[in-house]
Amino acid sequence: MERENISSGTPWEPIVGYSRAVRVGTQIHVSGTTATAPDGKVVGIGDPYAQTVQTLKNIEAALQKAGASMKDVVRTRIFVTNIADWEKIGKAHGEFFGEIRPATSMIQISALISPDMLIEIEAEATVAS
Repeated sequence: MERENISSGTPWEPIVGYSRAVRVGTQIHVSGTTATAPDGKVVGIGDPYAQTVQTLKNIEAALQKAGASMKDVVRTRIFVTNIADWEKIGKAHGEFFGEIRPATSMIQISALISPDMLIEIEAEATVAS
């Protein structure tokens, strides 16, 4: 099967050795994604809802580059630094996935790369061949 690496153009991808997303056949795997703007700055500092919305917009952009959309998402994994924010994060997730309803997990972790980051989300999608 042919493999396609999708880049977001950040300087970290070649340094760390990862792709924003990878498509192999009908499967698309989106790397852990945070609430960063195109300039690399964190969006919505201190606001878990705003960070979730920006993160999901970033995932949506990666999926579009891979020939997919949010409706193709079958799984998300949500990593949060404060599980008490679950309702705000869940509300934003539901705004994107309320009709789609992928399998998901929400897991509290001790920290992300930047202390300004409150959330990171991975996504998996399946598209028609």
